Amino acid sequence: MTLIDRLMIKVPASTANLGPGFDSIGLALNLYLTLEIEKSDQWECYSWYEELKDLPTDDSHFICQVAIKTAADYGIDLPPCKIKIDSDIPLARGLGSSAAAIVAGIELADAIGGMGLTKEEKLLLATKWEGHPDNVGASLYGGLVVGCYDQHEVDMLSFTNVPLEMVVVIPNEILLTKESRDVLPVSYSRQDAIKASSTANLLIAALLSQNWTLAGKMMEQDRFHQPYRKALIHSYDEIEKLAKMNGAFGVALSGAGPTVICFSEKGKGQKLKQALEKEFPEMTVNRLFIDDHGSCVNKLEKFVK
Repeated sequence: MTLIDRLMIKVPASTANLGPGFDSIGLALNLYLTLEIEKSDQWECYSWYEELKDLPTDDSHFICQVAIKTAADYGIDLPPCKIKIDSDIPLARGLGSSAAAIVAGIELADAIGGMGLTKEEKLLLATKWEGHPDNVGASLYGGLVVGCYDQHEVDMLSFTNVPLEMVVVIPNEILLTKESRDVLPVSYSRQDAIKASSTANLLIAALLSQNWTLAGKMMEQDRFHQPYRKALIHSYDEIEKLAKMNGAFGVALSGAGPTVICFSEKGKGQKLKQALEKEFPEMTVNRLFIDDHGSCVNKLEKFVK
């Protein structure tokens, strides 16, 4: 009999953009992807969650692919693992499910392969997979993140203790990121680019100075993506109007959608949730908080095999 280490990897969900912060601003949320891992003779993934049961159960699972390739890029042949996967992050709803899976795969490679990656190295690897740093940065670092990716280099800052609550309104239908990106323009005029970037800059300043009214105003003035994507989202205008009547200072698409995320000051989220639940009973409405810690890896108690 051998004593075997068991690991738990926990990765938070995320929302991205917050309106004008296209592909550069993210926020970690307290929904989680959780892996329980033990070494095995072959790769095996399983879950009791209904939404995850149709995903691959062998090494073709996306999390395993990220882990195996990450380790291989460093010359490490990762030993196979048995992985129990739990998640309360809905798939393809704009809450960072793919980014959480990427971060989980990199954390898995680092932990099992003994790679000793720094947080900055994990961020660069995750950004290469995702293509932009907003969701993966939030899932890794926690809090409110602002990042830039250029020429295989990522710069990012993370801010914690931002006193916000969020209420998300999640439609039943999925919206794939590719479909949502296909409606965006190929290019923007100089005037639109200046307006859009200055709006994003002011959004960050407003959030960090807790000027909630101004933050909400900037969320509405995005020119990068929301004007083009709103038409794809069922009841967006109605949700926005009701949310503002019940304590939300700002409303935005969560990532590429279809989830609509409503922002309120701390202590005002419950009333907002109740109002939205009553008006939109066919959708899932959740009150959420910021995760300030990001992804974590913990050893579970050893067991005898």
